[in-house]
Amino acid sequence: MLLRHARSLLFLPASNPRAIAKVRTLPCDMVILDLEDAVPDDRKGEARDGALAAVSEGFDGRLAAVRINVEGTPWHGPEMVALKGTACDYVVLPKVEHPKQVKDVFSVSQKPVIAMIESAKGVLAAGAIAAGEGCAGLFMGNNDLRKDLAIPPSAGRIGLSHAMQTVVLAARAAGIAVFDGVFNRLDDEAGLEAECAEGHALGFDGKTLIHPSQVTVANQVFGPDAQAVADARRLIEAATGGAERFEGRMIESMHVEEAKALVARAQAIGQ
Repeated sequence: MLLRHARSLLFLPASNPRAIAKVRTLPCDMVILDLEDAVPDDRKGEARDGALAAVSEGFDGRLAAVRINVEGTPWHGPEMVALKGTACDYVVLPKVEHPKQVKDVFSVSQKPVIAMIESAKGVLAAGAIAAGEGCAGLFMGNNDLRKDLAIPPSAGRIGLSHAMQTVVLAARAAGIAVFDGVFNRLDDEAGLEAECAEGHALGFDGKTLIHPSQVTVANQVFGPDAQAVADARRLIEAATGGAERFEGRMIESMHVEEAKALVARAQAIGQ
């Protein structure tokens, strides 16, 4: 699966064997084994070993990523080195504010990097980060970004909207994938669905998640609508080149390209 086709990207602690076993039964598109926030300092080594064993075993066709610890911590360097030559598809790098951070991780690990944008500096540098060597995608880190911008949790996402759109623009200009931040309220399915719909409308490819119960909603919202896919197939079949009428509307080559992209996404997820 191409990274841009991923709808649901689930974080789980790499130090939790039960969670790793369970994720193999879930329909998420990417598994992100976390060595950073979800793991206490005294279990970092255990988590790294667990992540290496898990990616070696694989996840039945799901994309596999490892989020390493931030630059400047004692675990950052050894984790980069440990991932080189593994079956890990991507390295997730937290708190990125400069393209050199991504380049360094890519150079050592020899894995494409997904950069987390979690600060005002990161947002302002998002274009350079996205276009930099080794960068395959961007994640919104909305929790840390909200704190950095002094936006109260009760304010919702209105204060983050400009930053989110800036990150989407940076990714699209660089031709890479981009994913919305996590939703914290585990018992609010309606809220999760609304936030996924908002992220989809902003242009994100999918959503990062923190609990297995969130996977189904993310897949539904970010997955291609069955009727839209059927319409796209008809459009592709009917198009003969140039501007022309199709089912009461005008289409041209741009619409054909969009239709083909939608069909490819549907095929990638088996729809």
